[in-house]
Amino acid sequence: MKKQKIVYGLLRYAMSFIFLWAFFDKVFGLGFATIAEKAWIQGNSPTFGFLSFAVKGPLADIFHSLAGLVIVDWLFMLGLLFTGLTLLFNKFVKWGCLAGSLMMLLMYLALLFPANNPIIDEHLVYILVLILLAFQSDSELRNSSSTQLFSGTDFSKLEKS
Repeated sequence: MKKQKIVYGLLRYAMSFIFLWAFFDKVFGLGFATIAEKAWIQGNSPTFGFLSFAVKGPLADIFHSLAGLVIVDWLFMLGLLFTGLTLLFNKFVKWGCLAGSLMMLLMYLALLFPANNPIIDEHLVYILVLILLAFQSDSELRNSSSTQLFSGTDFSKLEKS
């Protein structure tokens, strides 16, 4: 059981990093998916490029119409931050997983049909991982916090002196 908790904890941290990295890269233009000149902090839209140029498939017109809308930018960025923070701090994980899954579903629909496989792409895999993390009981997720994962010490059970 301890190995399973470690894997769930590492999976939660990995998913947290994916969402938080996307958030910070879009905000500051760290040079990976977003260059500094296109950063949100420079006044650019974090969704414009994807929704204008990457979208394809039967729903392309719908997603193209959302490109550059301020409300879409804010919802997207808050969704990235919220999902990443809920997974990192192990609080409101089910809500974070729901938000992240909804974002991944919308990205999947925006890219219909996947280039490398007729049905499955990384967005659907991320949804499955988020569902897996959401379905873990709250107590199991709480027990997989970083204080237990690597040190083996459960600080909540220490007696107060």
